[in-house]
Amino acid sequence: MKIKALYLTTGNLAATIDFYTTVLQIPVRHKQENQVTFYLGTTLVQFTLVPNSNPVYHIALDIPHNQLEEAYAWLQPRTAILPVSPESDFSEFTLWNAKSFYFYDNNGNLLECIARFDSATASTQPFDSTAIVAISEIGIVTHDVPKLAEQLIERYPLEVYTKQPAAENFTALGDETGLLILVKDNRNWFPTDTVAVSFPLIVVFDHASSPEHRLEIE
Repeated sequence: MKIKALYLTTGNLAATIDFYTTVLQIPVRHKQENQVTFYLGTTLVQFTLVPNSNPVYHIALDIPHNQLEEAYAWLQPRTAILPVSPESDFSEFTLWNAKSFYFYDNNGNLLECIARFDSATASTQPFDSTAIVAISEIGIVTHDVPKLAEQLIERYPLEVYTKQPAAENFTALGDETGLLILVKDNRNWFPTDTVAVSFPLIVVFDHASSPEHRLEIE
């Protein structure tokens, strides 16, 4: 599964443009009065202004699996990295054979740089924002994780991620290249005290030879 596009909302378009172009050094691809579009790797991301709103999303960015420490060193002077524990800023996912670190964007969106060691993403180029492979995860918040997982599996060519057993409050749908992360509302986004709340979003994805799919969360 590949996440081809994300359509998100923001309460501050100017600050969003400033963060992504200045901190992450990602150029604007298209701008209108109330919208801005970027490419994070191969994934299109569009923010639409919704005044007086404060939406918060969780997004994971795949990076070359041999450049986790280099990505960390590149980002650390640019923005605050969130500690995972008193001893480390890195989170290790043994079942997934992956490691990651986290930071906020200007909106309070929880961004994660993740290196998946089973993926063929190694790079020999110095790390910068152009090394981002794609968005590989988007968090989807719901009252009933098992019910939503069942509905999405029935509607789309999706299955529970083979490396992560489904649970009542957390289920990942998809595969190594793209995951819908279903979480129970009012559960904190790891590794923060930010409470998971549902906000409007659209996910455009494909899966193997299946045609393009569009999932809209209101």
